[in-house]
Amino acid sequence: MSHSSEEETDISDSELEEYTEECYKSLMDGGIKVELSDGVYRCWYCQGRKKRDYKYKELLQHCSSFGSKNVKQKGRHLALVRYMEEQFKANGSMSKSTTEAIEAPVGHDRTELFVWPWAGIVANIPVEKKDGRYIGKSGSNLWDKLAALDFNPVRVTPKWNYKGHSGFAVVEFNRDWPGFHNAMMFEKAFESNQKGKRDYFAAKHIGDELFGCMAEDKRKNTKLVTNLTNVIEVKNMRLKEIECKYNETLMSLSEWMSQKDKMHKAYNEEITKMQQNARSQLEKILEDHEHINKQIELQSKELAQREKELEKREARNEDERRKLDSEMKMSVENEPYSLFVNICPRNHQQFEIRTITNSFSFQNERATSEQKIADENLLRLAEDQQREKENLHARILELQKKIDARQALELEVERMRGAIQVIRHMGEDGDLELKKKRNALQQDLAEKEQDLEDLESLSQALIIKERKSNDEVQQACKELINGLTGQSSQVTIGIKRMGDLDSKPFHIAAKRKYGKEADSKAMELWDAYLRDPSWHPFKIIRGSDKEED
Repeated sequence: MSHSSEEETDISDSELEEYTEECYKSLMDGGIKVELSDGVYRCWYCQGRKKRDYKYKELLQHCSSFGSKNVKQKGRHLALVRYMEEQFKANGSMSKSTTEAIEAPVGHDRTELFVWPWAGIVANIPVEKKDGRYIGKSGSNLWDKLAALDFNPVRVTPKWNYKGHSGFAVVEFNRDWPGFHNAMMFEKAFESNQKGKRDYFAAKHIGDELFGCMAEDKRKNTKLVTNLTNVIEVKNMRLKEIECKYNETLMSLSEWMSQKDKMHKAYNEEITKMQQNARSQLEKILEDHEHINKQIELQSKELAQREKELEKREARNEDERRKLDSEMKMSVENEPYSLFVNICPRNHQQFEIRTITNSFSFQNERATSEQKIADENLLRLAEDQQREKENLHARILELQKKIDARQALELEVERMRGAIQVIRHMGEDGDLELKKKRNALQQDLAEKEQDLEDLESLSQALIIKERKSNDEVQQACKELINGLTGQSSQVTIGIKRMGDLDSKPFHIAAKRKYGKEADSKAMELWDAYLRDPSWHPFKIIRGSDKEED
């Protein structure tokens, strides 16, 4: 670590010590009462926490849990620890790991503490006087000797004064515990050779050999203890922070795992439900398929039975036809005159039966087409009714807007009336401005009332029109329903358009004039001509004198 970083650390430590001393003095003055009852103490510096009352050891442990993030909190709690140790030692003591100093080596006073960063002192370095100043070897030479003895020094700095080389040098070691071990081995090596600190001061004749010991400074003893205590506290608080983060991570991980299990369970339940639904739908489809197959089988059986009945009827008709043919031959051979009498009515009857059958088939086809046209007309009528309802709804919305406008106008009229009443109560007293204001308000009031009356009359007219339209629509619906329900099931329902002609007379005339094949074609052609608005069967030719058809 560089020299500038050491000064910054010393400054921060000094500020922490000063703030801790101030807090300790305030506690000693009695401004804060720490002891609540026998064995129960309160931390007044933690106002936001739920638990503020502790026992002696719990309070000390609580004070040691604050890290270096908040310097003020740390200084307050260090002052509280000092106050508790000095005033309430009978109730307990702090952990020995945070208050004991570093154990000194054998032969040293245990009250003396070493300088940190770890350093050693080498004395009796050979020097020689040259040009009035003492000159000695450089620090690199001494560093090589110490490194050869496995002391692992970091730096060797000779000390100079106004006379030159002083014969002393400072040996710096690493700042960690291995560096402390090297410094202790450095001191023990000199002591084992009887070249330690005591030997240096006790020797009468020093000679040319080197002496060495650990660097000690009485002024830094208290500071070193404080620094070591702070380091231990910081380590403990850092450990607790790591434990808290570990617990939080563990809780979040457990929560995430529980959420994952819930999601997995919900996913499995959803998949199971989907499979059950798919299975039920498949079963339903199979049941419907079987039901449809059964219906098809029944219909096929019915069709086969009907086919058999038709074959039987056809065979019966063939037998009857043969019988009639044989009877006709016999009657021709036996009775020529009766043949004429009997055959004519029979041929006429067969012609009538054939005519009636053709008429029924044509009527059925016509009824089917008319029914289709009626359905289309009903759909068109329903669309018209829906369109009419939409128009009525739009009218209702428009009326609602006009009603809102009328209400706003009524409020404006009431406000103006109130303003006029206020002016009247205030009294004119010959004030022209009040008169002008009242006249303007009365004029505006008259205009607003006229607008209100116009809106009222318009609203009443629209309401009456809307009711009439609604009544007409409802009456038309009722008439249509009554007309449809009044017919019996055997009567063919038909719809006749305005201007549509009756096709029965044309049908009879075409039937008389044309045969069976031309009947339907003529009807279709005639109906197509009637639907075409540009078709005119009778043309008017305008001559010079008169018009001719």
